[in-house]
Amino acid sequence: MFYRDERLALFIDGSNLYAAAKALGFDIDYKLLRAEFMRRGKLLRAFYYTALLENEEYSPIRPLVDWLNYNGFTMVTKAAKEFTDSTGRRKVKGNMDIELAVDAMELAPHVDHIVLFSGDGDFRPLLESLQRQGVRVSVVSTIRSQPPMIADELRRQCDNFIELEELRDVIGRPPREDAHTE
Repeated sequence: MFYRDERLALFIDGSNLYAAAKALGFDIDYKLLRAEFMRRGKLLRAFYYTALLENEEYSPIRPLVDWLNYNGFTMVTKAAKEFTDSTGRRKVKGNMDIELAVDAMELAPHVDHIVLFSGDGDFRPLLESLQRQGVRVSVVSTIRSQPPMIADELRRQCDNFIELEELRDVIGRPPREDAHTE
C-alpha cells in the first residue's frame, strides 16, 4: 500500500535484483522503475548499490552504472575483491549490505516509506529498526523462482511484499541475449 503524499526512498541491491529478474526471465528497465515509484509517492532518493571490478579494462555493468548515475539514481559503488577459493576457482566478492543499511538508517528520519529491492535475509534487523522508527518498509523480490529469491524471515518482517513478477509489465523488458550485466 502506497500513499501519494508519503516520502519514498528506494534502496536497490543491484546484484540481488538482477538475479531475481534473471530467474524470472526479464530485465529491469530502470527508467520505468523510477517512473513507477514516482507515481506511487514523493520519491526523494533512489539508491543503487553494486560492486565494480576496478582492474578490468571493461566492466559489463559500467554502462548501466553510468546511465543510472545520469538519470536520477544515487550510485553507491565499491571495488570488488577478487580471490581464488579453496578449489582454485576465481571468485569476486563485493557485498554492499553495510553501505545500504547505513544509508537507510541515516535517511529514515526524512522518509515515510522505504522500498528495499532485495530478498536477502540479512536485512531483517534493518527492517525491524526502520519500523521502530516509524518507517513503513516494502520489499520487492520474488517467491516465484526456484528456489525463491526472498528469505522467509524478510518477507514476514516487511510491511508489504511486492512480487517482482507482478511488476514485469510495468518495469520489465525482455532480456537481451548479450547482457550479463547487473
